This record gives sequence, C-alpha cells and structure tokens, in this order.
Amino acid sequence: MTTTTTANVHGPVDFVLLEFPQDRLTGEAGQALVDLVDRGIIRLYDLMVLSKNHDGSIEVLELTDPRSDAGGFSYFSGARSGLLGDDDMREAAEAMEPDTVAALIVYENSWAIPFVAAARNSGGDLIASARIPAPDIMAALDALEPTT
Repeated sequence: MTTTTTANVHGPVDFVLLEFPQDRLTGEAGQALVDLVDRGIIRLYDLMVLSKNHDGSIEVLELTDPRSDAGGFSYFSGARSGLLGDDDMREAAEAMEPDTVAALIVYENSWAIPFVAAARNSGGDLIASARIPAPDIMAALDALEPTT
C-alpha cells in the first residue's frame, strides 16, 4: 500500500458569493479572509469582486485600486488560479441584486488536509459530498499546469 502524504493531497474546495450593499462596505470581511489565510485555515485560489449598478450593468473591480469598492480585498490582488472563468462571473452577476458589490471566492479547506491524507491511508473513499471532491480539484489543477 502506498502512503499518501499531505504534500500531494488537497482538502475540500468551496466557493462562496458574498453580496454587500454598496453603501455599507467596511473592509471587515476582507480582513477576516486575510486572517483565515494567514492562519492556514484556508488556501485562497481565486477572488473576483463584482459591482452591480442600479441599471443592472456589471463591473469587475480591480483589487489593487484603493478607490474601488474592492479595497477591502486588495491584499488578494494576485489570487488567480484559473478555476474561475467568464461563465462563473456571469452566473455570479445574475445572482446579485442591483446596487451591490459581491466577492466570488474559491478556497480550499486546508485544515482538512491531514484528515484527507489519513482517510486515504486507511483506504477511505469520499462517496458523497456537498463540496467539490478533492480528486476533482487535483485533476482540474493538473489540467491547468503547462506540459513540458
């Protein structure tokens, strides 16, 4: 039997779409996300911030612009794995109400990595989940890596 190490295992990956009224942005959620990443509880793959205006038009906000409504998430300006695409942005925009800002976040539950490795070493298999199964994420990430 081959032993699985935590180096070649992923935890469950989730996405959330958090919507905020444009006039109530405090940056507190961004700071809480920084704390989760810094403590190793989650690993951030993607973060996209969208604004939906009163007329329904959508704008993807630049995270590095301190004047934008995305300022609370500027710490994550480089968070792009390639897992989120244009279709995801469109679906997120459709779910949003006018006059809101939303953060679409894809993150790995890195706290679960030791548990996943232990379960695999014991012959455990994930047979049902409300999250993206770890093997699917590993395959998707492998497919994104350039071949040499």
